[in-house]
Amino acid sequence: MKEKKKAIIYQLMPRWFTNCNEKCVPNGSIRQNGCGKFNEIDESKLRSIKSLGATHVWYTGIIEHATATDYSRRGITPCNAHVVKGKAGSPYAIRDYYDVCPDFAVKVKNRMAEFEALVERTHRVGLKVIIDFVPNHVAREYESDAKPIGIQDLGENDNPMMFFDPKNNFYYITGQEFAPVGVDLGSGENAYREYPARATGNDCYTASPSRDDWYETVKLNYGVDPWNGSTHFDPVPPTWEKMLNILKFWAAKGVDGFRCDMAHMVPVAFWHWAIKQIKAINQDIVFIAEIYDVALYRSYINEGGFDYLYDKVTLYDTLRGILCDGWPASDLTRCWQTVEGIGDHMLNFLENHDEQRIASKQFCCEPFKALPAFVVSATMSKCPFMVYAGQELGEPAADAEGYSGMDGRTTIFDYWSVPTLRRWHQGKPTAPERQLRTMYRKILNLCNSEKTLAEGEFFDLMYVNQDTLETRRQYAYLRHFDGAMALVVANFGDEAANTGVRIPGHALDCARMASGEYSITELLSGETSTGTLAGDSVMPVQVPAHSARIYRFTRQ
Repeated sequence: MKEKKKAIIYQLMPRWFTNCNEKCVPNGSIRQNGCGKFNEIDESKLRSIKSLGATHVWYTGIIEHATATDYSRRGITPCNAHVVKGKAGSPYAIRDYYDVCPDFAVKVKNRMAEFEALVERTHRVGLKVIIDFVPNHVAREYESDAKPIGIQDLGENDNPMMFFDPKNNFYYITGQEFAPVGVDLGSGENAYREYPARATGNDCYTASPSRDDWYETVKLNYGVDPWNGSTHFDPVPPTWEKMLNILKFWAAKGVDGFRCDMAHMVPVAFWHWAIKQIKAINQDIVFIAEIYDVALYRSYINEGGFDYLYDKVTLYDTLRGILCDGWPASDLTRCWQTVEGIGDHMLNFLENHDEQRIASKQFCCEPFKALPAFVVSATMSKCPFMVYAGQELGEPAADAEGYSGMDGRTTIFDYWSVPTLRRWHQGKPTAPERQLRTMYRKILNLCNSEKTLAEGEFFDLMYVNQDTLETRRQYAYLRHFDGAMALVVANFGDEAANTGVRIPGHALDCARMASGEYSITELLSGETSTGTLAGDSVMPVQVPAHSARIYRFTRQ
């Protein structure tokens, strides 16, 4: 039987991952602040990522996006800075689906070759490559100068006199000029002008989106009339064909997966049609959906064909509520019940580019407090777990980098350097950073070295432990596989938990484990002991404050 592997995804932005400039200035240019490069992500750094337990690297912001940096001397038409967020620009305002960000290249003219070399290096060290696919919207000045021969550009054959036409790639606000509220579009020759205005990416069908809307982007038309909700999928809309060609282009580059931005804003029918065709070319390519509507989870898996979906609104939000807002740990039972039957298709995380850093003052203030949440998120199921670069070092995102401001996030809009990563690359991590990374490395590697965690089934123990655990701050469950079992106990409390966990006979039956004497190894500390398992036996456990224990049982 082929061994199954739990995917551990390491997300990084090349823009700042290797940038070691210690003197970045807010709103600084690429010349002032510097920028990470594809070539700097060398085999040494990739091996370091793999040593954490990673199986995949998600290179964020690879595809060329709108930027205030002028590359006209390199043959790239400059963007109008009035419709660019930040100096570097949003990696989700795509300028050319068939090119890579020139910022990341040592030699701009060789930028695609440098990316292809990165893909090859990543594969050589045994990691797989994930990149973003941004299907819902593009930059306001989208124009591909790198598209293959025979490929038509988005909007090339649109009829701008129609608000909606299934043959159009965009939605047009006919008779009105683009006039976002609270956004300076400039004046004179440098002004940004768009007539007729096109709908904005966050389903804003007006000529005057606000500054808080995604005003720098344009919504793509997949054959859905937003006024009445009617769908026009036969014949296949041109947008579908164009986006499929883009997926094929990147699949041919050796990419192993796509993280699909705001996937739920694109019709599930498109995903069913497109994913099936890409998997016919390479069945191993993985599709991950960024999705925030629980009601759509099952349709985007079962109908759309996605391998994995973000589980933000259930597990992430609950863990954050437990850590920060006093939610009871027992609420975690509701999380797996919500996704029961599709839990293995979730993607768990505690950080990504959209969320505040664990160590930020807006979240936990210090990273060790989140260790029980980390253990639960990483070991609760067979589904993938994702780490955001710097998370394993306790990056606090304490800088006001520019467009982003001091919001507890590492900027995606500005040229910047991340202090914890900078220290790690320079071989100068602090003792707490080294300690945290060691803990991450141990737990993430356990996710695949221990079959109970990589392949095991889940069994919630809370229903029989109302009298043994302090259920507001403690949570316990089993993972079992092929006659082996692991007990996970998380303590979110400020005090050590010296308690017991009842393991019912039904759990032993499900795990196919007979009553008797067992060797017990606590996998995080390495401590060993022996104990008896029998129906409804209570196992004594000691869990430090803000920590977790993972006990493996093997028959003597």
